[in-house]
Amino acid sequence: MTLNPDHDTTRNNKIADYLKLIGVAELPARTSPFDPGYDPVTVESHIEQSGHLMSVLKISMACWQIADEVATRRKVTAARRAGVTVCTGGGPFEVAATFDALPEFLDVCADIGVHRIEAGEGFTEQSLKPAEIVAMAASRGMDVQYEAGKKHEGTFTAGVVESLVAEGQRWLDAGAKVIVVEGRESAQDVGLFDERGRVNAAFAERFVTAYGMDRVVFEAPNKPSQFALLNHFGPAVQLSNVRLEELLRVEIYRRGLHSDAFEHDNLRPKGLTAPRR
Repeated sequence: MTLNPDHDTTRNNKIADYLKLIGVAELPARTSPFDPGYDPVTVESHIEQSGHLMSVLKISMACWQIADEVATRRKVTAARRAGVTVCTGGGPFEVAATFDALPEFLDVCADIGVHRIEAGEGFTEQSLKPAEIVAMAASRGMDVQYEAGKKHEGTFTAGVVESLVAEGQRWLDAGAKVIVVEGRESAQDVGLFDERGRVNAAFAERFVTAYGMDRVVFEAPNKPSQFALLNHFGPAVQLSNVRLEELLRVEIYRRGLHSDAFEHDNLRPKGLTAPRR
């Protein structure tokens, strides 16, 4: 990746100074964007622009498996150079587990350089125990996140939420880094979202209460789902499956710099940090 010669964070700090002046919080990366199959140059450019805002970069569902391998490796390498954790999506894991090819799949993931795999049972059933999967990944230098929820069973009920909370805890106890709550690509009539795309805040709160904000990530693939979760939880909430080109929009909302976020006390900047002389 060729960096812009003017991209010098030690020298270009005027914007950061201004944001500090008006009370915009300095936040750790809390958003996991996904690459839906973009070309390497596009992904590299987004990493250059916004890599510091990426908690985890998820590479394109199963698309990376049929793209040119050199291109896939180039994207992973660019993220690694920028210090961005790279994770594969849950679909390839489920396919590999179904065909009893998980060791081979993990070998491939490790070889191309990803840091993490996403496990789940969103559209399949698998019999391996969480500790086995975490150990298999760890032996290859990778860690695991677990996606809780089915892709084709509609909106959560209270009973489903309790079952998923218990399931997620088993994965955390086995060594998974975080639990990702299913949201698909629509955030509509699935998981926390009803048929109109409205988020069930009480159900979302249940996951946060169970695991803590640092160990639960909510899939929020579109603007309504992203804004609703940020409005409710504030800037600390972790979001996933945000398209690369929408990452900056999410992050200005998180910091209260978006006009809609400015109306919310838990997001709005605090104003001047020191009185004028």
